[in-house]
Amino acid sequence: MKIFVYHTPELTPTDHLPACAVVIDVLRATTTIATALAAGAEAVQTFRDLDILTQVSETWPADQRLRAGERGGRQVEGFEMGNSPLVCTPDVVGGKRLFLSTTNGTRALQAVEDAPLVFTAAQVNRQAVVNALREHRPETLWLVGSGWEGSYSLEDTVCAGAIALPFYQELGAEMLGNDEVLGAIALYQQWQNDLVGLFRQASHGQRLLRLGLDEDLAYCAESDRLDIVPQQTEKGVLKSIGTVK
Repeated sequence: MKIFVYHTPELTPTDHLPACAVVIDVLRATTTIATALAAGAEAVQTFRDLDILTQVSETWPADQRLRAGERGGRQVEGFEMGNSPLVCTPDVVGGKRLFLSTTNGTRALQAVEDAPLVFTAAQVNRQAVVNALREHRPETLWLVGSGWEGSYSLEDTVCAGAIALPFYQELGAEMLGNDEVLGAIALYQQWQNDLVGLFRQASHGQRLLRLGLDEDLAYCAESDRLDIVPQQTEKGVLKSIGTVK
């Protein structure tokens, strides 16, 4: 098993794909996806383009859909919700499909959508994803951070390190596909007991705090809260593969 960390989707190789890709957008898309599915959403369908999202969602029964859009941390006008995981309660999302477009996370998903196996991960479901990876044992694994508009983000990298660490402890240096893996592990080891402190200093965490989204940030920093693994079942569509022990 070789693990590679790519800080943004723009840094992923374009001439080949891994056996498995894990997309990470801790603040907040992949946290929202996991939370929505844990709360009983039928699926989360992701889009880069808001117009295409609107067109596709119109083909879905109105009482079975929610349009969730975010740009620059703010809810898209005319959509039922933004990108806050705290909104994803059973009474809001239960039985419905979320049609989701965000500034960064949906771009990362599109970059790896042709991989044979695609999961999404965040701190809230980190252990469940580790368990799923142990079960599948892909020969090559990409941990793809979403970053912020093409630039590096601390919160995605620290989550990648949290996922990679158990495999490093088990396999040693033989699992290191690139130097970024060891850097991510080191970042997680430094901050694992104060992730919310790290997120508050990160540039995107600062954006969320300026928008008054302190509770979102604190929730996104919680580790292993959800026993759920979102898996791509068709391009752009994520469903829960359930609890992985």
